[in-house]
Amino acid sequence: MSQPALDIQLQTLPHQPGVYQYFDSEGTIIYVGKAKDLKKRVSSYFTKTHDNGKTRVLVKKIASIKHIVVDTETDALLLENNLIKKYQPRYNVLLKDDKSYPWICIKKERFPRVFSTRRVFKDGSEYFGPYTSMKTVSTLLDLIKGLYKLRNCNYDLSEEKINNGKYSVCLEYHLGNCKGACEGYETEEEYSQNIIAIKEILKGNFKDSLSQFKTQMKACAENLHFEEAQNIKEKIEILENYQAKSTIVNPKISNVDVFSIMSDESYGYINFLQVSYGSIIRSHTLEIKKKLDETDKTLLELAITEIRQRFNSNSKEIYVPFQVDLGDDIKVTIPKLGDKKHILDLSLRNAKYYRMERFKQIKITNPDRHVKRIMAQMKTDLRLSVEPRHIECFDNSNIQGTNPVAACVVFKNGKPSKKDYRHFNIKTVEGPNDFASMEEVVYRRYKRLLDENQSLPQLIIIDGGKGQLSSALNALDDLKLRGKIAIIGIAKRLEELFYPNDSIPLYLDKKSETLKVIQQLRNEAHRFGIEHHRNRRSKGALNTELETIPGIGEKTIVELLKQFKSVKRVSNAKLDELESVVGGSRAEKIYNYYHNS
Repeated sequence: MSQPALDIQLQTLPHQPGVYQYFDSEGTIIYVGKAKDLKKRVSSYFTKTHDNGKTRVLVKKIASIKHIVVDTETDALLLENNLIKKYQPRYNVLLKDDKSYPWICIKKERFPRVFSTRRVFKDGSEYFGPYTSMKTVSTLLDLIKGLYKLRNCNYDLSEEKINNGKYSVCLEYHLGNCKGACEGYETEEEYSQNIIAIKEILKGNFKDSLSQFKTQMKACAENLHFEEAQNIKEKIEILENYQAKSTIVNPKISNVDVFSIMSDESYGYINFLQVSYGSIIRSHTLEIKKKLDETDKTLLELAITEIRQRFNSNSKEIYVPFQVDLGDDIKVTIPKLGDKKHILDLSLRNAKYYRMERFKQIKITNPDRHVKRIMAQMKTDLRLSVEPRHIECFDNSNIQGTNPVAACVVFKNGKPSKKDYRHFNIKTVEGPNDFASMEEVVYRRYKRLLDENQSLPQLIIIDGGKGQLSSALNALDDLKLRGKIAIIGIAKRLEELFYPNDSIPLYLDKKSETLKVIQQLRNEAHRFGIEHHRNRRSKGALNTELETIPGIGEKTIVELLKQFKSVKRVSNAKLDELESVVGGSRAEKIYNYYHNS
């Protein structure tokens, strides 16, 4: 699939956190950046005048843009770090060195140490992070140190060496920071219980600790120790904003390929995330046109083979949303929960965003293709014999039984055709009767279209359930149009679609584009009908007061209301005030009407 023009790509970027990659005309990554809002950040490169010469040169060389959507700004920071270290883009200055974000390590050893590190080793130790702020790491380690007395020496505390008295307690023991495991003053079981509690804190479960900090902060403030209270407050804020898990970097996940698929009636969108040593280092989405009725399974198998060959991937394990057949050499994992499921969800999210952006790009560059796709989808979803290029939707409006009106809105090729909208004042129905009103307006609408030899719609939508649908069908029967125009009813509460002579409603997927078009039609009909109803009620309010005064016409009423704003103010106005607006003769009639009565 050819790359859309740069200005089209800019228009369709999402307002989501993520990482953007700039490529030059030869397809080489020249810059990687992070963003809290991808659309705002990337657009700023092309709308601002840059003082920095290097940035101006960079912008001139950008030929295309790729981006990866992530869950949080923290994940965007981590992913940016991964990609810069992997590709070493020419115009990136920071993060090119081998320095990485810090982790907290619980060392695999007897009486484990807990410390910060920037290097992850596959030695069985547990690593938590990475953290985008060293301050967060320091706060967590301070919290742990304040709650638990752990050793910080690097001795080999084997049972044999402790029993032989090889070590003696140091200053940390005498200061009360360590319980002296080196001399056997603390049992391994007791120490292990503390380590289990520390792991819970590093996973984000520190409700008790937060409560304890808040009590300390209040106590410091009451004793006027404001500086100390502020320090505790900062720790509380760090802990409250702490995110224990990162989808972007996870030492438990080694070298795997992650694939997900999103499809519609014409195309499949397959996203690929490459994970190397626990870090995401690549994201790519492939768009494949379907042939006949290819399943998602078939498309995914084709895409996996093509993508792995393109990027020379030799990973022995892949994560996918469902079972695929790729031979015996590759381990296929279908994650159900936990870290593996999170990374699969991230892949699916990027596939969805890619699909949405392609739709937007096609809508801009090739609107006909967009319309054809929507119409084909509606024809299939609604079980129609033809594409619904011309749709009309009816809605009744009467509030507390007054001024019953109806509205008909018209969509052509999936878009509102406002010049074809029509209002109806109910003429033959006495009182609030939605069913009879619906029958009247449907009959009047299509009787007129037939009399004037105008084109009929392919689909009629009735805003209401079975009752309104039956009434509309009666009108079509009278005009001998039943079977010539498809007609359905939509009930508001559960978005049920009713068909003639079918007691079981149709439920469309809530994310279906067909349902969105129908909802747009229904909402537009409701808005248009309510607007007309309000106008009639307002006019009715005028009629009951001012138009009952002999010798006072519509133009005079308009002049009075422009000046006095309400009928009540007109009734309370003095004679000279009325004369200044409408003259002596009419002013006297109005004044006498209100004051004599």
